[in-house]
Amino acid sequence: MKFQPSKIASALFAVGVLSLSAVPTAQAVTLEELAKKLEAMEKQNAELSAKVKQLEADQGKQAVQVQQQSKAIEQQAVASSASGSSLNNWASKTTVTSYGEIGYSRPTKAPENAQVDVGRAVIGITHRFDEKTKMVSEFEWEHAITSATDKGEAEVEQLYVEHELNNGLRAKAGLFLMPVGLINANHEPTAYYGVFRNSVETAIIPSTWREVGLGLSGTTESALSWDVGITTGFDLTKWDPKSTDGSDSPLRAVHGEGQFAKARNLSAHAALNWRGVPGLLLGGSVFTGKVGHNTAGFAGNDTSLVLFDVHARYQIDRLDLSAMYTTAKLSNTDALNIGFASSTTPNPVLVPSKFGGGYVQAAYKLWQTDQYSLTPFVRYERFNTAKAYGAIPLAAGAIVKPDEKIWTLGTSFKIGEGVVLKTDYQKFQEDNTKDRLNLGVGYSF
Repeated sequence: MKFQPSKIASALFAVGVLSLSAVPTAQAVTLEELAKKLEAMEKQNAELSAKVKQLEADQGKQAVQVQQQSKAIEQQAVASSASGSSLNNWASKTTVTSYGEIGYSRPTKAPENAQVDVGRAVIGITHRFDEKTKMVSEFEWEHAITSATDKGEAEVEQLYVEHELNNGLRAKAGLFLMPVGLINANHEPTAYYGVFRNSVETAIIPSTWREVGLGLSGTTESALSWDVGITTGFDLTKWDPKSTDGSDSPLRAVHGEGQFAKARNLSAHAALNWRGVPGLLLGGSVFTGKVGHNTAGFAGNDTSLVLFDVHARYQIDRLDLSAMYTTAKLSNTDALNIGFASSTTPNPVLVPSKFGGGYVQAAYKLWQTDQYSLTPFVRYERFNTAKAYGAIPLAAGAIVKPDEKIWTLGTSFKIGEGVVLKTDYQKFQEDNTKDRLNLGVGYSF
């Protein structure tokens, strides 16, 4: 029952009047004062009642606010849990990879030219959207510094999406590596011997070689894997007769790398690799396409490239043997070279009609523990970036280069599977000014 002070005060007042009705007139003033006091008490009671009601209303509002805050906190906790679950789900489907290398090179004939170079640092991200679809990317920085006045480069090495079809085939679209040779697709420093990549797969095959296009691949029950694709190709309009880049590596001088690559003439490739015997790999590939792109006024519009390679690798116990041969032909280069030869450029670098080479390599894991291993190796290379110039006469500057022959003897000291310390000595038989001692460190994960 609620307390009602106004009614009690009225009752007291009535009782007081009745009890005082017999009191003498002399006490009238006292009764008047009592009435005033009772009136004041009623006013105070009314104010108190109003405050009680206001307090009850405030308490009701606070209860609603507390309920709303509790609900908001609960919703925030649910959202945070969902966000954390989403982040964990994303992380479980995403893989970060990386590799890099630093090399020291000391020419034995000119030790004053010794130098150290941060050859490359690469970060890769692979995200799997579902069991059949993934995105693959690699971002590379070469030679430590990239700026307009430095030799460094920042580039996208791979960026493609791959989807596995219901029949086991894999389709991909984007910028991806060409399935050529042994190193191009396995180019991490822990995957090859020597401080630097071998010359055949850098001067003839421009590793790391990638193109933009569409690809399809699969594997048969007989352990035969295959790759085919339609992609961008090389751009012969980039050939600079004033530069030695074409003499050092003909295809590297005219590749596009996905940077505004001309696509008027597309190229095709196909590769086969067989792994039917444990430790044995036998394979080959072919790449072909026109390289002139119907450029107005260009004398090499009819020029086409055909490059093929055959390769083998056998790994058994501690022994690792490999061999590879590649050759490339550029057709209809005569008109282009005659134009270069008749220009005012002194000693122009002409476009070769044929270039190629090969190597054999043997490595043996001499010492191994749970964490460390030491593997000496020896490699012999023979290659030529200008074997022929078609029908161009020697008088026009079409001087065929002799084959370069390189012996490389070195070791790889691995720390676990992710870090390697390398050393090697290289002997160049045609140009011994290039003889050098190399030291390097590399990693991959």
